[in-house]
Amino acid sequence: MSRAGGGTRTDGPGGTQPELPRIVRAMAVVERVGNALPHPFWLFWVLSGILAVISAGLAVAGVAVVTPSGEPAVVRNLLSGDGVAMALSSMIDNFAEFPPMATIVTVIMGVAVAERSGLLAAVMRVGVARVPASLVVFSVAFAGTVSHVASAAAYVILVPLGGLAFRAVGRSPILGIVVAYTSIASGYDASPVPTPNDAIFAGITTAAARIVDPAAVVTPLSNWFFNIVSSVVLALVITLVTRLVLSKRPDLDADADARDDDLGRLHLEPAERSALRRSGWVLLGLVALLVVAVLPAGSPLRGDGGGIVESPLIEGIGAVIALGFGLLGIVYGTRAGTITSAADVPKLMVEGLKQIAPVLALFFAIAQFLAYFEWTRVGDVLAVVAADGLRTTGIPIPVVFLMVLVVLTVVNVMVTSGTAMWAIAAPVLVPMLLLVDVPAETTQALFRIADSGSTAITPMSPYFVMALGFLQRYRRDAGIGTLASYTLPLAVAMTVVWTLLFMAWWALGIPLGPGAPVR
Repeated sequence: MSRAGGGTRTDGPGGTQPELPRIVRAMAVVERVGNALPHPFWLFWVLSGILAVISAGLAVAGVAVVTPSGEPAVVRNLLSGDGVAMALSSMIDNFAEFPPMATIVTVIMGVAVAERSGLLAAVMRVGVARVPASLVVFSVAFAGTVSHVASAAAYVILVPLGGLAFRAVGRSPILGIVVAYTSIASGYDASPVPTPNDAIFAGITTAAARIVDPAAVVTPLSNWFFNIVSSVVLALVITLVTRLVLSKRPDLDADADARDDDLGRLHLEPAERSALRRSGWVLLGLVALLVVAVLPAGSPLRGDGGGIVESPLIEGIGAVIALGFGLLGIVYGTRAGTITSAADVPKLMVEGLKQIAPVLALFFAIAQFLAYFEWTRVGDVLAVVAADGLRTTGIPIPVVFLMVLVVLTVVNVMVTSGTAMWAIAAPVLVPMLLLVDVPAETTQALFRIADSGSTAITPMSPYFVMALGFLQRYRRDAGIGTLASYTLPLAVAMTVVWTLLFMAWWALGIPLGPGAPVR
């Protein structure tokens, strides 16, 4: 007999095979549909072709709307001579001027030094090592939200460490794998530390907001306050659901012959501990220096009138993040021995840039699509018509939020690239909601929930397969349905509570981040 939720099937009476569990069948359907979709790079060219046909039809029909500024917006034909000339002549500029481009490249160079010197891995190991059994779930879950700064490396580092941390305190390593994976996947856009994703989303949101407001600027810190609180709340939700639901499952025992020889990976070597302490002191020094530099009313880091919201500090926050991570990585690496010469630093930066090469290729396609969307004025038409529809029907804004959240959550099951999904959704959702007085930063925060919640249950994510591999170290018969059945209660609870937090935040009018409008 197979264990509950397992990936094996047994013969029923008469030699017939019983029907697979519903969740396994559902995941199989998702996998087939998702595999039928083109690569995100080609998806945006397909969308550009669809946009071209739509723009041609609307232009022939003479469709036009009046923008909030009082100016008419007439749809332009992308298939016309002017449209083809625009597409060809602006292709390089579209890519070079794509808002997230320079920021994400700069941030990644700094983060790469911190990651590849071993600093980020050391922080994660400290976060889950020598934790008492009563706190191990929360510690691993919160470490998952912090680990997002390492992007994809978070899965590689923390998921196996989660299993080891649980086993070290006498808990099921299977449970540790599930908690670590779900905290990263279903809480991916909630981090108390600014991440490369913040820069990407901010750039796309800025481009979308400029369809309505040409002067709009959304910074990587626009959702920071919300992210900090979200990371703590989600870690608490994971702790509660794990204690009340997952820990009651009867199938948490590892295979009798599962490996038990790598607990030493949790502990730091003396040089690593020394390097981590030194990095911590440098971090405190950097924070103190930044505070002292910003405090004077006449500080050059302040904006006009002494403001901080619209200031060189906030405008250059990407550079601040990159320099901070880079310096901490250098301090750690030189002490731990992972950086032995000045020449090693640019090498680590190059390795980080190699890692995001697929993202840069995707940016090229996204940049063209967004440029076409803006030039054709189809975005203006959709935003104005949709906003008028919301006003006419009188649908409460919180209900609109829920409708958007449900649609994006379902899409996220099959389009697991957050960058791709936001690039598709932002040009429609951000302008539409801006026209009914919902700030772009708020729409972006709503997207974060949808982009994260269902990630832990979809086999379309390459990290789902990676987590399954880690799980199979302890249960060889584990399959897609096994992992999905473990993560589903956590993912659902996280999405529901995170949504309630967002609604309360909106209702109370709390700023989402530095400079973000209250409403």
